[in-house]
Amino acid sequence: MVQTIPARDISLYELEEKFGLQLATDTNLLTEWAENLPNLTDNEKQAIARVKSNYINLTKHRLMSEEAVKMVVLSPLLDLAGFYQPPFEIETETIVLLLSE
Repeated sequence: MVQTIPARDISLYELEEKFGLQLATDTNLLTEWAENLPNLTDNEKQAIARVKSNYINLTKHRLMSEEAVKMVVLSPLLDLAGFYQPPFEIETETIVLLLSE
């Protein structure tokens, strides 16, 4: 019988230990994703390597929430891509609490 484990209930460390999974570091894997891209500067390459390292470090032994992924991965990548500079604007969610007397 096949067992389904929700991603939120297992860490990468547990997957590696239980199923022998390994991080794929081959840069020739899925090359179609990297076709026709602009060249990166050395600073951009270093920043991306740091985002990758931070993500792998944080996911290795613990589960990560959506908010943590946004903070550790998404926000730095959006910054590198210039999405916090004009003409782009961001909008955050606002929570309104209505208190009754």
